[in-house]
Amino acid sequence: MVKIGHNSVALAGEFAVLSQLAIRGFDANMTLGNTKSVDILVSDPETSSMFKIEVKTSMVEKPSHDKLFGTYFSWMMSEKQEHIKDPHLFYCFVTILKPAYTFRFFIVSSERVARFVKESNDFFQQFYHDKPNPMRKFMVGLEGPYKLEEMTEEKMPLASEYENRWDFQIT
Repeated sequence: MVKIGHNSVALAGEFAVLSQLAIRGFDANMTLGNTKSVDILVSDPETSSMFKIEVKTSMVEKPSHDKLFGTYFSWMMSEKQEHIKDPHLFYCFVTILKPAYTFRFFIVSSERVARFVKESNDFFQQFYHDKPNPMRKFMVGLEGPYKLEEMTEEKMPLASEYENRWDFQIT
């Protein structure tokens, strides 16, 4: 199997999201990298509402699993995502499952992402007594138990809550 570069995976995710939006009647356009923290601009012709989507894509053979976070999909983020809380910005987390190249989509508000990225990183730092790191992870849980929920007030975002939520109403 040919190794697929990060840029190709990212573009595949963005085009997959565009196709999902188009089939649902949204008007959507890629920003082509000129707009910070926004990959797709969206208009809903029925409501005249406008919003933005940041696409994060990962390609894996199977979900991750560990004693701290259970079974989950994850995407790398940066520290800046802890501070982005725009009610018109949504993240679409895309997982491409190899070898069949099937796609799963998880749509999450920027407020929810910011809260989880901060709280889960703080928890990780406390649990492992690790030195500060600017990299973060956003995770969507597939099955627990989730130690995070036992030790903090933060809840693990679950696939059952966020998968294919193209209504963009989730906080």
